[in-house]
Amino acid sequence: MRIAIPIHGLEPGGVERVALGLATQWRAAGHEVTVVLGRSAGSGLCSAPALDYWTVPTRLSTAGWQTPWMIHCLYSFLVERRVDVLFCPGNTYAVVGAAMKLLLGSHAPALMLKVSNALERPDMPAAMRRGYGTWLRAQGHVFDSLVALSEPMRREVRERMLAHAGQVEVIANPIMARGRLRQLARIERTPASAWGTRYLAAGRLAPQKNFAMLLRAFALAARAGDSLTIAGEGPERGALEALVAELGLAGRVTFAGHVATIDPLLETADALLLSSHYEGLPGVVVEALAAGVPVLATDCCVSMAGLIDHGRTGLLVTPGCIAGFARGIAQLREMSGDPPRARAVAARYELEGAAGRYLDLMHQVTSQRESERRRALAISTLTPCRSLRRSQ
Repeated sequence: MRIAIPIHGLEPGGVERVALGLATQWRAAGHEVTVVLGRSAGSGLCSAPALDYWTVPTRLSTAGWQTPWMIHCLYSFLVERRVDVLFCPGNTYAVVGAAMKLLLGSHAPALMLKVSNALERPDMPAAMRRGYGTWLRAQGHVFDSLVALSEPMRREVRERMLAHAGQVEVIANPIMARGRLRQLARIERTPASAWGTRYLAAGRLAPQKNFAMLLRAFALAARAGDSLTIAGEGPERGALEALVAELGLAGRVTFAGHVATIDPLLETADALLLSSHYEGLPGVVVEALAAGVPVLATDCCVSMAGLIDHGRTGLLVTPGCIAGFARGIAQLREMSGDPPRARAVAARYELEGAAGRYLDLMHQVTSQRESERRRALAISTLTPCRSLRRSQ
């Protein structure tokens, strides 16, 4: 199987980390996997897995137009190389797959999209939501296969993208390798100090994650001995640091920046906080559950209720509600959690099993494409030719 995966660059977020993990598994299984990069430079280059990477070199910065450049790079690659499946690892890359369909037409490889984010977007203005709905329905016509992360998401994909039943498959988000699951399971949970709870949050410092609401809620609910560590980088860091000072939280909130792995932070954390407006299925929550850490999260996608056992492994609250999130912070420090239950849920999101299921689906999709091509060829061969009249 020849598989191409587009990603913007090697400073990966959750979507890209999952894509690189799958690519590593597929290559180990003997398949030809190429990761097509929109840009080759970056701090993640040294830590990237040993895979085949391909890009179009440029001396210009593509930061402001990375998606058009990604489309150019991927089109250049597909013109040069034959590929069986183009795997788009998240919603961000749907436009890239659609562009390949438009540019290559019937010569485009089988297109597969992993739906990585919520399709219901109440955070958008009404006009933008209508446009987004039109774009989602277009994706339902473009992609040969759509992968949902849970059964509730499958229903959402079918309704919002108008996809037919055979077009949508459910594969749990392959967030962690088996070895890492075992490693996190070995962390021994100890009761939080009666004087202070160590809260942890992680994610890109961007509007989607709503860290500003989290900080305001923390200011309302935190005791003097409570602390908060935020791991991640992004465009909102300066504004969030200013908000910490404004709220009088200096010395109690630490910005850890980008971390190669969150595992050391999970070892020392008493609780995880997730404040997002929307998510697909947040990997950081799965990581926390694997470590037995109780979670407070906004009910930010249709998959959350199946991920967090409310009152047992964590708490779910309404997105965007500062008072509700503050109450959750206070309630969470009274929870001991249920580490065995949490780890059993996290085990569903194992990388190795999901990689095999993706390969099975790719074989199915390419076989179906080949059958349709042969059927169309047979029909065209059987169509009677019109008689040609000799010119006078």
